[in-house]
Amino acid sequence: MKNLNSLYSELTLKTKSKLVLVVLDGVGDIATRSQGYLTPLEAASTPNLDALTQDAAQGRLTPVAPGITPGSGPGHLGLFGYDPLEFEVGRGVIEALGLGVELKAGDVCARANFATLDAKGIVTDRRAGRIPTETCEKLCAKLAAKIKKIGDTQVIIKAGKEHRFVVVFRGKGLEGPLTDADPNREGFAIPTVKPRDAKSAKQKKTAKLVADFYQAALPILAKEKPANGFLMRGIAHQPEIPSFEERYKLKAAALAVYPMYKGLSQLVGMAKIEGPQTIEEQFQRYLAEHDNYDFFFIHYKYTDKAGEDGNFEAKKKAIEDFDAALPILLEKRPDVLAITGDHSTPVAVHGHSWHPQPVLLTSKYSGSDKLDRFTETGANLGSLGLFDAKYLIRLMQANALMFDKFGA
Repeated sequence: MKNLNSLYSELTLKTKSKLVLVVLDGVGDIATRSQGYLTPLEAASTPNLDALTQDAAQGRLTPVAPGITPGSGPGHLGLFGYDPLEFEVGRGVIEALGLGVELKAGDVCARANFATLDAKGIVTDRRAGRIPTETCEKLCAKLAAKIKKIGDTQVIIKAGKEHRFVVVFRGKGLEGPLTDADPNREGFAIPTVKPRDAKSAKQKKTAKLVADFYQAALPILAKEKPANGFLMRGIAHQPEIPSFEERYKLKAAALAVYPMYKGLSQLVGMAKIEGPQTIEEQFQRYLAEHDNYDFFFIHYKYTDKAGEDGNFEAKKKAIEDFDAALPILLEKRPDVLAITGDHSTPVAVHGHSWHPQPVLLTSKYSGSDKLDRFTETGANLGSLGLFDAKYLIRLMQANALMFDKFGA
C-alpha cells in the first residue's frame, strides 16, 4: 500500500501561490450555562472575520485523536501536517530552539516554569503568579551563575517569557524522554522524574541528573517570593523531522512572539522572523516579507492565555483585538488563508481540552458555506466537516492548485 505522504509528494506541483496559516492559540471553546450558552467566539464582535466567512468553508479539526487533549507541540505539529503520534517532540526542545539555543546532538532539554511552593514543598501556584519577564531573567541569571555543571555535564539555563525558562543538559550518555517534574495541578509536591523506558541506562542517568539539579537549585531559590521553586516538563532530546520545504515544496516563515512557537516552526525548518511583538506588528511584517516566502505561519497567543485563566471576558477581548488587526493582513490577501487554533482551551476547563477546534479556510476555490460568522456552532455546519488537523495543510495546498490529478 502506498504511503499517503509519498502520494501527496508525487502529486505536488510548484506554484506561485501564497498560503497563510493563522493560529489563534486555544481559540476553541464550549458553550456552558454559566456563559449564557455562548462561546467567546460567539460573544465577540468580529466584523472582519464575519466578512471573511462569506467566501469561506468551515469545519472542525481533531488535533490528535478523539478524546485526547494535546499540548502545544502536538497541536502545532498536526497543523504543520506532521502526525503528532508519529513525530513526538519534547516541549523542552521546542522552547530551547525558540529561545535561540543552538542544540547539539545528545543535548537534553527541559521546559521549566517558576512556581510557588509552601513550607512542605507543595505546589501552590504553578506559574508563580506569572512573574514578569524581568524577574525571570534575574532568577535565571542567579541559577546560571551558581550551577554551571553537574558532574561532567554542562548546564545551560535561559530565560523565556514571564515565568518560563529552559534548562539544557549537555554531556555524554544522556537521553530522553523522561516523565515530568510537574504535578500539572496545584496541591501536590513536585514528582521525581523517571525514565520513559525503564531499560534505558541513558535515561536513568539523565533522570538522576535532573534530581541532582533540583537538589542544587531549590536552595538557591528558597528565599525568593513568589518564585521559590520550579517545575520541569517535556524533558527530551531533539528528534529528526523532515523539513517543511522538502515535504510541501513551500518556502515557509514563522511570525510568532513566544519562544515555544518559534521553536516549533524552527524544528520543521521554517525561517524564524524576529522582531514583531503584537499581532498588528506581525501582520505588518507579513506585508513586508510577502514576496520572500510562499507560506506564513502567524501565531497569536492571548486567546489561549485567557482560556487557561478561566477568563471569558479576556478571551472575548483577545478575539476582538485580533479581529481589529485583521485588515492589515488582508491588504495583501493570500491565495489561501486558514484561520484556526492548535487546540481548544475552554474557559470552563481552565486549560487545553479534547474538543475539536473550529477552522475557516478561504480561497478562490474554497466555495462558500453561506455562514454569517466564524464560530464553533457555524463550523459544525460547514462543508469541511470534522477531520484530523494533519490534513489541513494538504487542503490548503489543494486550494492553491498544488496537486496534480491522481490516476487516469
